[in-house]
Amino acid sequence: MASMTIRNLDVPLKDRLRVRAARNGHSMEQEVRQILKTALNEEVAPKVHLADAIRALFEPIGGVDLEIPPREMGRDPPDFAA
Repeated sequence: MASMTIRNLDVPLKDRLRVRAARNGHSMEQEVRQILKTALNEEVAPKVHLADAIRALFEPIGGVDLEIPPREMGRDPPDFAA
């Protein structure tokens, strides 16, 4: 088994860990192992692109066919020479 040392741990955080370990009937070391095990066993949800999430949300409703208006000539650009 591997071991590690955690340096520069804030005193209030260490105190909270000590109290939590005592409440659970563990040593501080065992409590840290349990916290790490719980945190790292959680499944990470795959990242979804925003467009895909929106599509999945509205796709069951169905699409809408919009009329595309014909293109028109654009207006002339402004003349700033005057």
